[in-house]
Amino acid sequence: MSTSFPREAAGLSPDSATHGQTPPPVSALRTFGRLMRAEWTKLRTVRGWMAALLGGVAAMIALGLMTGAQGSCTPQRCAQPTGPDGQEVTDAFSFAHQPLTGDGSITVRVAEMDGLIPADPGTEAEDAGQGPQRADGPPSGMPGLAPWAKTGLMIKDGTRPGAAYAAIMTTGSHGVRMQHNFTHDRAGTSGNAPRWLRLTRTGELIVGEESADGHAWTKVGEVRLNGLPATVQAGMFATSPQYSRVDDGLIGTAASGGPSQVTGAFDHLELEGDWPAAAWTGTKIGGPIDRDVSGFGLTGPVFRVTGSGDVAPATAGLAGIGVTITQTLVGTFVALIAVVVLGAVVMTAEFRRGLVRTTLAAAPRRGRVLAAKAVVLGGVTFLVGLVAAVLVVEIGGRVMVSRGVYVHPVTTGIRTQVVVGTAALLAFSAVLAMALGTVLRRSLTAVTTGIVLIVLPYLLSLTALSGEAADWVLRVTPAAAFALQQSRPAYPQVDNLYTAALGYFPLPPWGGFSVLVAWTTAALVVAAVALRRRDA
Repeated sequence: MSTSFPREAAGLSPDSATHGQTPPPVSALRTFGRLMRAEWTKLRTVRGWMAALLGGVAAMIALGLMTGAQGSCTPQRCAQPTGPDGQEVTDAFSFAHQPLTGDGSITVRVAEMDGLIPADPGTEAEDAGQGPQRADGPPSGMPGLAPWAKTGLMIKDGTRPGAAYAAIMTTGSHGVRMQHNFTHDRAGTSGNAPRWLRLTRTGELIVGEESADGHAWTKVGEVRLNGLPATVQAGMFATSPQYSRVDDGLIGTAASGGPSQVTGAFDHLELEGDWPAAAWTGTKIGGPIDRDVSGFGLTGPVFRVTGSGDVAPATAGLAGIGVTITQTLVGTFVALIAVVVLGAVVMTAEFRRGLVRTTLAAAPRRGRVLAAKAVVLGGVTFLVGLVAAVLVVEIGGRVMVSRGVYVHPVTTGIRTQVVVGTAALLAFSAVLAMALGTVLRRSLTAVTTGIVLIVLPYLLSLTALSGEAADWVLRVTPAAAFALQQSRPAYPQVDNLYTAALGYFPLPPWGGFSVLVAWTTAALVVAAVALRRRDA
């Protein structure tokens, strides 16, 4: 690459360069401003550098808009209900209920839980999670329970999907739990069926208890459901989520899933409070209308309820449907390669052509020169990356929707985090590569080191690594900053394939960004020391 710079790019004024005059003293701020102007002149006048930056983000935009994802979603078919806190939720279960007016309690023993899980979970997976489950009839396969299969008691504000609720339950392999309003989960004992459960309502306060024998009771938790009306629906429920199997291999992760179901057998039913002298009503709440596996046996002394679905936060991927806006940014790694190359070459080109001697002669404070380069390079990369991220997220999301793929909506705050975070990831990576170029001085060595440190860990987490190995590289390397692109949280009460390929990362967004900042800061310190101590 041919690189030439105007004389002003070295930070010298035309007069001092021509007549050898010593410039008058100027403030540090004004000097730094001149350095930044000189660095900007260098950056914009070398066509190859700007072409690399713009070409990288153009490829990022193209990959985001050219996704081959296809689905079968319509707004009516795939729209998820909204929970009390405004989040998307899954609210699909079988409910044997009666109205409860005022205060009261319901006690029952979960005598047993039986279920079905797919013999081959992959046979009923749908469109890589991009559309709802296919209407192949009820789940079939071998006897077994999904880990988060649930049977127990629930008090709910009506039967509308997404309505506020509190529930106490036994699960397939997570013991007794008390959950409310979809995102809140509290563990009880590790015991499974048979187990005694009780829910007690006092105004807006719901208390959940469990017992091994029906005599000695232990409180699992209490919750307050604000705005709970006088009359609620209460009773026994059953639901079982998508069954997932994840196999971590030597290379990558193999995952499959399919629908499951559970049947809860309840006895020793006891009601206290203002309950009507009426028969129990069996209602299927939510879920695909073409996959009804609900079943009710509502005559005592043993009540049976069969259900499939989940009562939990909505997720993307194997355990849910659709994708997140993170998937539109799949091409970020291409832009990242471009900015790593640019960042390294911005510095190594000066060493190769000797311009650094002129620059340092004009500005003897070498740390200040390095800072000016970092500010200009990082600022330009940030602005270009921000424009690219906005275009990809906004237009790419619409392209996916037009192809029948359900894209989970996000709040303005999360969208801003993803867009600004992507730009920050590119900017700090460019500065980190520049620092590497300052220390290593050779373009090929600096570029290779930058790609190995920043880009390769992310690509390995998508393809070759799995489980803890993938999480480890995304915790300790600069690629941890990809967590800024995560738009939906991972919930421990929802079994899912939480991998980078589906937009989930082991660190929280700003935790991952802090790892990149730490790497960049350390590299700049080493670069500043090297620039001071070594000859230009």
